[in-house]
Parts: sequence; C-alpha cells; structure tokens
Amino acid sequence: MEVAAVPGSAWLAGLSLVLGGLVLWLVLILLRRRTEEAEPSRKGTEPVTIDDQDVNSEAASKASVPKKQKQLQRIRKEKPQQHNFTHPLLASALKGHSGSITCLDFSSNGKYLASCSDDRTVRIWSTKDFLEREHRCMRANVELDHATLVRFYPDSRAFIAWLANGDTLRLFKMTKKEDGSFTYTALPEDFPKLHRAPIINIGVADTGKYIMVAFSDTTILILDTKGDVLATINTNQMNNTFSAVSPCGRFVASCGFTPDVKVWEVCFSKSGDFREVTRAFELKGHTAGVYSFSFSNDSRRMATVSKDGTWKLWDTDVEYKKQQDPYLLLTGRCQVAEPCRIALSPDARALAISSRTSIFVYNTRNGEEEERFEGVHGEHITDLAFDVSSRFLASCGDRAIRIFHNTTGYRAVVEEMKALLKKATNESTKQRLQQQVTSAQNALDAIYGKGN
Repeated sequence: MEVAAVPGSAWLAGLSLVLGGLVLWLVLILLRRRTEEAEPSRKGTEPVTIDDQDVNSEAASKASVPKKQKQLQRIRKEKPQQHNFTHPLLASALKGHSGSITCLDFSSNGKYLASCSDDRTVRIWSTKDFLEREHRCMRANVELDHATLVRFYPDSRAFIAWLANGDTLRLFKMTKKEDGSFTYTALPEDFPKLHRAPIINIGVADTGKYIMVAFSDTTILILDTKGDVLATINTNQMNNTFSAVSPCGRFVASCGFTPDVKVWEVCFSKSGDFREVTRAFELKGHTAGVYSFSFSNDSRRMATVSKDGTWKLWDTDVEYKKQQDPYLLLTGRCQVAEPCRIALSPDARALAISSRTSIFVYNTRNGEEEERFEGVHGEHITDLAFDVSSRFLASCGDRAIRIFHNTTGYRAVVEEMKALLKKATNESTKQRLQQQVTSAQNALDAIYGKGN
C-alpha cells in the first residue's frame, strides 16, 4: 500500500506546480497590461524608428519652439541689428546693403561712390545726394559670388570687382535699359586666374593703361585691360599688407613687414606700349612695419602709418631718376591697432586714420588731431577714403557707409589762404584768395549751423 501511494503523490505535486506556474504567468501578463495602460508615455522614452520620427515631427516641433519663433530667430541671424552712430559732423549714412561692406571707391570725376558687400551686390551712389535725405544708387548683382574689392575705370562707365570665391576679376560696364535709365552689367567671361595667394588690393591706373593686382605674399601683378600679365613685381617685404596705384597712374606702391614703403614707376612709350616697371623711390623712417599709406591727388605727397605708433607726411615731388629721395615733412603720434588704414585728402590738407572702429583726423600743417569719431561702425573699419573734392570723408565697416564733413580741410584752407593773403601784393591774387577764405568759412558756418 505504501509503495503504491508514492507515485500518486508525486503526480499530484507535479500538477500543482504546473497549475501554480500557469496562474503566475497569467498574473504577470495582467500586471504588464495594466502597467502599459497606466503609463503610456513610457514608450516615448524608447528609441524611435525613422517612421516614428516622421509621424511625431510636427508634435515635437510644436512642443519645443513655435514655428513663427524659429522664423524670427532665423531672420535675426541673417540680419543683425544695424549699428547706430550719431555725430554733429556726420553728413549722412548710406544704407542699402544687407551685408558687411568691404570696399569703397570714388570715381575720378567725383560723381560716384562704389561700394561692395558680401550681399552679392555692388552699389553705385551719387555723391550729389550725400546731403539729401534720399540716397539714390544703382545696383549691380554679382552672380554666383560676391565682391570684396571694387575699382572704377577712369571714365566711370565701368568698374572691376574681385570675386571672393572665384579669386579673379570681373568687369562690369554701364548699359542703357529699355526705360532709358542706366545700369552696370557684368561681362560674360571673368579674367583668367593668375596667382594663388590671398588678395589685398586691386587698382586701375587713371591713364586706363593697366590694372594692378596685389597679393599678401610678395607678389604684385601689372595687367593690361584684357587681363594679360605685363609685369610681375616681387616686393621682397616678407609679406604685403597694402598696395595701391597712385591717382596719377604713374606709380605702384607697396608696404608690408619691413618698415618702409616701396614705390615703382610703370613706364609706357609715347605710342602707349608697355616698356617696363622700374624702382622709383622708397619712404624710409619708420621703425616697424607699415600698416598703410595714401597718395595725394597729384601724387606729390604721401602719408604713411606704422606699427611704431606714428604717421608721417612725405614730399614725394622729387627727381628720383637723379637719385633724389623724398623729404619727410611731418611726424605725428597716434594710437593704432589692426586693422588700420590711412587716407590723405586729395589736396593733402588733412589725413584720417582708422583703427578698429574709430577714426582720427589730423591737420597736416601742424600734425594736431582735430577730430575724433569713436565707435563709428559695429564692426572693424574695412575702408577709408576722401572724395575727390576733399569735402567729405567716407568709411565702411558694417552694413552702412558713413559720410563725414571734412572740417579739418576747410579750416586748413582758411588758415593757408589767410597766410598767403598777408603776403600777396597783386590785387587780383588778393581777391582770389579772399574768395577761397570766404567759401571755406561759409562751408564751416553751414556745417556748424552758424548761418541759421
């Protein structure tokens, strides 16, 4: 009896275990379903597939940032707030570019000011509108690129621009539209690429015979108007920081790591054929590298500014072919930091120096600082230039061009003409000098509001 009972109890025990496991499994399933129903958000924390992401993208974007707010943030990034600057001597602010302006150039006839920006446009402003409320301009689009440098041709009916991405020159010519108005249109083909180094400046000779292209290594190329190389200059200055063509078109100059400015003459025959580039003279006197330099309109004066904290005015009306060196006329002290530019007024009576976002204006007769404009632009000043009449000083550095009255130049005219008036003996000469004094004084009175 006892032996037969053992198998029956084992069977019952096994059945109990199976039934207990089945009940436990059912309980676990029930608990899991209840947990999923009570906490449906738990699935959102698990990784989603691409399909899930597409389905839930609209809800996710609404939960994070509203669509309109995102658009506003994008607009703010693309168009930073315009920098505000006011000053009694600010004649006007030319606004039209939507990107940072990198270069300015006045036409030789004084009628136009060209500006280029990373907004893919070059704008041509009328200088007659500087004192008006509305500032008219012609816009030339730079297709598939943007210009970093711009220079007028002598007739002001064409200009060249350096392409930031194309690393070459593009020529724009004035054309007449169907409505009778004028615009500038790019030629179909750009100039050929000629050198691989960062560009620092371009220039067009006022004679119209050549184009200068200067690079940051030690290379300056002299091109004909078709883009063919006439000559290559090695400046031997370790690196070039600035180069320019003189307003008369005879000279090309360069400064860099060394404490001097080198000037070359670009020579042509009487028939207009290119002959050679020959060394003319050097400006020596600084004790550190030269940041920038500038010519007067007749190229008889030059101004330089250096890392040594000085600016210098030079008499360059010398017979350099007879080994005569330029004369140092004046040295002034200045506080400068990179980027730094200098501009000499065409009549050489005033010079301006830009250092970062500020401008300092000096009288070239006594070297005194007469005007200071601080925080002119929201970004570092990229270009500085006087107009051909010496009435205005223009600067750029953000999306606006600031135009200042050149009161330093007007005061210099009054002082200079009065001094000559005392020495004059001829009556017609006295009348002419007095007219210049009166004209300059009236201009000053109008600027400062004394005539009202």
